[in-house]
Amino acid sequence: MTNRRQFLVSAAGLMAAAATPAWAQGRSIPLGLQLYTVRQDLAKDYDGTMRQLKAIGIRNVQANLTMSGKSSADQKMLYDSLGISWKSIHAGGDALRGNIQPTIDEAAKVGITNITCSFPLFPIDRAKIMAGPTIDDWKRNAETFNKCGQACKVAGMTFGYHNHNLEFRKIGAVVPYDFLLKETDPSLVHMEMDIGWVVAGGADPAAYLTKYPTRFHSLHIKDLKNQGIPNTNMKMTSAIIGQGIIDWKKLIPVIHKTSVEHAFLEIEEPYVPSPMGMVKASFEYLHGKV
Repeated sequence: MTNRRQFLVSAAGLMAAAATPAWAQGRSIPLGLQLYTVRQDLAKDYDGTMRQLKAIGIRNVQANLTMSGKSSADQKMLYDSLGISWKSIHAGGDALRGNIQPTIDEAAKVGITNITCSFPLFPIDRAKIMAGPTIDDWKRNAETFNKCGQACKVAGMTFGYHNHNLEFRKIGAVVPYDFLLKETDPSLVHMEMDIGWVVAGGADPAAYLTKYPTRFHSLHIKDLKNQGIPNTNMKMTSAIIGQGIIDWKKLIPVIHKTSVEHAFLEIEEPYVPSPMGMVKASFEYLHGKV
């Protein structure tokens, strides 16, 4: 039997839940930044830029092993001094096409636990990638991702693939992104969904997250304006998170039902008013909601 005290406690809990927007309820996912967003600022003043990011509230970053002239060791020293966690890197090209072990070894020295491929590895010529990889090219990518994933697993790391929007350019009836999901081993390769690029390609991120709730372990969060959308030509006009065409109130609860463990802001050019200004406004909008 419920007594008056239990009733009041229960009622207070319901009132608190009601005061919190439904889309903000659920587990918390660490919100960080892919440093590509502020690469121009880093090139001018790396240390000062990182201090600005810390002041905004950024405590997790994703970067390359070499970033704007900083070695992995120098980055690690700086991030540690600022209390910023760095566990994930983007890599690509020859670092992954051939022998991935040197990349794994260097990453391990600075405490990296995840290596994510940032762009298709095949065909090797970027112009041909932009023109559209063939099914055989995508198959070769998938096979290489599986090999990279196995090497990372042996090293105690995870491996992922980051999409753009060219993965949604159909080849006959085949959507390359769907092909990659099918041809890569879930135990070796996870997907880092770039939400903005999925939308730019005319696809629905919520549908993919719902259909494959365990395939996505990380996200890139970006928003965009409804200009030239959809396209599969690597084009978008960025918007501050919450000021674009993506309905975050509907999408975030879907994210919370998946295996996503990390989310990184990543904003593409053009930067209005500035890279740092967009990061600050976007972080403030999402803070406490992801």
